[in-house]
Amino acid sequence: MVAHFAGDACGNVRKQDAIVVDMLMISHTIRQIAVTLGAVVCACTVPVWGQAGEGGQVELGLSGLYTAFDDSLDLTSKAGAGGRLGFFFSRVFALEVSGDHTVTQTKATNDQVSFTRIGASFVAYGHIASWNAVYLGVGYDRQYYRDAMNADEGAGSIIVGDRISLGGRVAVRLEGRGSFAPVGTLRTANLSASAGISIFAFGGPARDGDRDGVSDKRDSCPGTPLGVLVDEQGCPVDSDSDGVFDGPDECPGTPAGATVDQTGCPIDDDGDGVFNGIDACPSTPYGATVDDTGCPSDTDGDGVFDGVDLCPDTPLGAEVNESGCPSDADQDGVFDGLDQCPDTPVGASVDETGCPTDEDQDGVLNVDDQCPNTPPNTEVDERGCPTERDSDGDGVPDSSDQCPNTAPGQPVDTAGCPVLFVIAGGEFVTQQGERGPLILRGVNFETSRSRLTQDSYAILDLVAQSLLEYPDVMIEVAGHTDATGTDAINNPLSLNRARAVMAYLARAGVPLERMEARGYGSTQPIASNSTREGRSQNRRVELRVLSGGS
Repeated sequence: MVAHFAGDACGNVRKQDAIVVDMLMISHTIRQIAVTLGAVVCACTVPVWGQAGEGGQVELGLSGLYTAFDDSLDLTSKAGAGGRLGFFFSRVFALEVSGDHTVTQTKATNDQVSFTRIGASFVAYGHIASWNAVYLGVGYDRQYYRDAMNADEGAGSIIVGDRISLGGRVAVRLEGRGSFAPVGTLRTANLSASAGISIFAFGGPARDGDRDGVSDKRDSCPGTPLGVLVDEQGCPVDSDSDGVFDGPDECPGTPAGATVDQTGCPIDDDGDGVFNGIDACPSTPYGATVDDTGCPSDTDGDGVFDGVDLCPDTPLGAEVNESGCPSDADQDGVFDGLDQCPDTPVGASVDETGCPTDEDQDGVLNVDDQCPNTPPNTEVDERGCPTERDSDGDGVPDSSDQCPNTAPGQPVDTAGCPVLFVIAGGEFVTQQGERGPLILRGVNFETSRSRLTQDSYAILDLVAQSLLEYPDVMIEVAGHTDATGTDAINNPLSLNRARAVMAYLARAGVPLERMEARGYGSTQPIASNSTREGRSQNRRVELRVLSGGS
């Protein structure tokens, strides 16, 4: 080699350290570029990665490179071009011949120097992903300097790189190379970084044009869309026979006959849980309960479907509103449609047909009887009240006593009826001193229904009598449930129970316009729902003062 070098032992050591640092930086840069490019390729394509770098294949590649010459050569770093020819013994090991050419010049005089490298390397590959393989190689280079320099030298080489598949038999190569040549007592090192494209021929797995995993030679359906699952012949599979192939089908278990959208998922236009195509009643109102064919049911036969029927236990023949709840125009407790006396005066006691009765059998109908609880065989006047006697000893003559059977010692009002509470400051105040909403203790309902039990009537009669003492008071009848069951059940149940109490109070004489019913479901507990006693307290009806009574 004809060249001039300068330096001492310490300078040579420093130069070798710089070479190592340069090699590490080039390797790190190549690795970062490879990971980034590989991620982009992986995100944008779904290729058959296995076509590149398989045993028996031949690789032909072209690349551009940038060479940093050893400082001792006094040559300018320049870009050049190169190529490679390789043979793969397996996916791991390959032998390749490569070469490159760079035109540079001397730093001192700017004289042109042509540099050519030809070498052979043994390369080992490590596969870190289906689309990415890093490699390390060692080999021998022959380096030629011409024009302003005329020298040849042999050099050992180390290469490190990354191969990124682009699909099929094409790949990108990013590579760093260090060529180390001895010259006298010193060593020179040329470093280069290259990027190029390689094409792989022969060997490797069979071609698969539609990328379905079945080679073109065996593929009976060569045009299968990308991502569709296929059988052994390469033809698309549609397991649920809905017209959308497995793979793109987001709902692969669709029932036979159901209509599906473009993603293969069944459609249910009326939201009844029975899919279009197998729904015999495709226009079912939202919320209605349906059978297996998608048709709504009407258990109580009132013309309002189960699910949207807020009163699902309406007696047969009763007239109902759009919510399925029966109406009672005369508020006598017998629903319209079943009421044979639909114009009964408000507050009159009626029999099961809705007609007024004479419960105390004093000859005066309940509707006109101002003393409806007259003892048997008692003489009464035209109002149905006994002559001037005080049978119950409450201080109110029988002729004026609207509650003649008051218990001994029970405080009564001017009408002789028990006083359960007073209303002051917009609140109920009980005889026990409790203030606030009036909880109707002892007012009960049939299980999971809004029908009052008979033992509730006496309490509600007393409540009604006390309310009549405050004609200017507006009240809210509030229904509550415990937390057992869903809101869809509890909310309408609490409202219907409040309505039942309001209807009874109206029949007992409290004007409807003074009352309104509301259902709060389980949202306002007064005790813990985790115990039986707490849940029992939470199932209640309350009266609240809305206005008046100040």
